[in-house]
Amino acid sequence: MLSFTEFGESPADTPPLVIAHGLYGSGRNWGVIAKRLSDTRRVITPDMRNHGHSPRAQTQTYEDMADDLAELIRHIGGPVDLCGHSMGGKASMVMALRHPELLRRLIVADIAPVPYDHSQSHQIAAMKAVDLSVVTRRSEAAEQLAAQGVPPQLQSFFTQSLDVAGKQWRLNLDVLDAQMDHIIGFPDVTGSFEGATLFLSGAESDYVLPEHRPLIKPLFPAARFAKLPRASHWLHAERPRAFEAAVRAFLDS
Repeated sequence: MLSFTEFGESPADTPPLVIAHGLYGSGRNWGVIAKRLSDTRRVITPDMRNHGHSPRAQTQTYEDMADDLAELIRHIGGPVDLCGHSMGGKASMVMALRHPELLRRLIVADIAPVPYDHSQSHQIAAMKAVDLSVVTRRSEAAEQLAAQGVPPQLQSFFTQSLDVAGKQWRLNLDVLDAQMDHIIGFPDVTGSFEGATLFLSGAESDYVLPEHRPLIKPLFPAARFAKLPRASHWLHAERPRAFEAAVRAFLDS
């Protein structure tokens, strides 16, 4: 089962909130937002398979990630509200379509149920190129990433998944690379999730476009759409307070 951290407690009439992180992330990336949201509900932040402290596997398909989330939700007790960003958003959508009985509300953060053509394998190559034998703190790994042209924001993000003492990444980089076609794709799925769904995007991101809506609506008939001003794909990191406020407003409406 997925490794997870939990914050707070849910009142009897409020379902827990599960937050599924994106590619190369972990549940710890969402710790600050989870703590803030836990003032009114129980919040669960899992590590997705092949990330963080969760089990290593040979696949990274969305069907498998969705079933991982379903197993976790059954363990903690559903139904729950589910929020997923990027890869976690796709996994959350497939989870909602495969196991709709386990969900009340769904938030999809800056991703659509479509394939994309931007492979992330070059980021794996950059992480693999870091000489971990000489790294004694995360800033040294960040310097090596910078030398390869990795932007500062991604340097900080990637090194959160670095186990400095163990001289290893808490990411199964080989499998993530081998499964990249699945990660940037989206499976053929049937059915629909009738529950309330929010597609929350960064106003400066091009991941969710108007032409995606005819694909979204048959799968998520109750879908609503909102954008955070002055935010791109990393909307929760760039505008955490605005993201938190949008999540609260949707879950409490």
